[in-house]
Amino acid sequence: MTRRPPAFVVALGVVAAGLLVLPLVALAQRAPWRDLGAILASGPVLDALWLSLATATAAAAVCVVLGVPLAWVLARMRGRGATVARALVALPMVLPPVVGGAALLFALGRRGVVGDWLADQFGIVLVFSPAAVVLAQAFVAMPFLVLSVEAALRSVDPRYEDAAATLGAGRWVTFVRVTLPMVLPSLATGAVLAWARALGEFGATITFAGNLRGRTQTMPLAVFLALEHDREAAIALSLLLIAVAFVVLVALRDRWLLTSGRH
Repeated sequence: MTRRPPAFVVALGVVAAGLLVLPLVALAQRAPWRDLGAILASGPVLDALWLSLATATAAAAVCVVLGVPLAWVLARMRGRGATVARALVALPMVLPPVVGGAALLFALGRRGVVGDWLADQFGIVLVFSPAAVVLAQAFVAMPFLVLSVEAALRSVDPRYEDAAATLGAGRWVTFVRVTLPMVLPSLATGAVLAWARALGEFGATITFAGNLRGRTQTMPLAVFLALEHDREAAIALSLLLIAVAFVVLVALRDRWLLTSGRH
């Protein structure tokens, strides 16, 4: 009995692979390889690069600080409410990013539901600021961390937590000393995936934070702007983003597949 798929399945698979790989090959073929270093070292590109690295790291930190408690709550929820809650948490993963940016604008913008109160009471204006970039990135990236950690938490053997409780440990101590170490690999995977997603965020960022060089212009935004007047810079930045994403996915492939299999 042969294990090879039928010829028509192979053909469709080849077409699918071509659809995914051909655009990347075309981009690499157009790349200014000789001048790549000089392009990436230019002022506007460096500004966008450092801003992207800083905001993506800050967004990943926000995802960890807020996402781990959320994952803990979701992992302990049961019933229809839990299903609805998980769907809401995962929604930014499938929501058009520009819609997410508009939602952030109406919530935290100068005339937003919360933004108006922040501006009037504390003088805090988030829109079109580096903080807005971080919030936009965290909004789209947090589901990657929450779902990874929640799946790991649900797979933890409850007997370990019961044993800690029997020995007198409270819920917080049990979580920090017993549960968290067991899900640390999934937490690290989720944090890196959130960081990579934040690094590539475009739609929510440009809608909520704008495209101000040195202030809110991240690498994806710089690519969009460079496509109009500096095609080589756009290609160089695109290749850098592709390289980062590729390295992250290859490095985390086994952990990502394992985490996905727990859902």
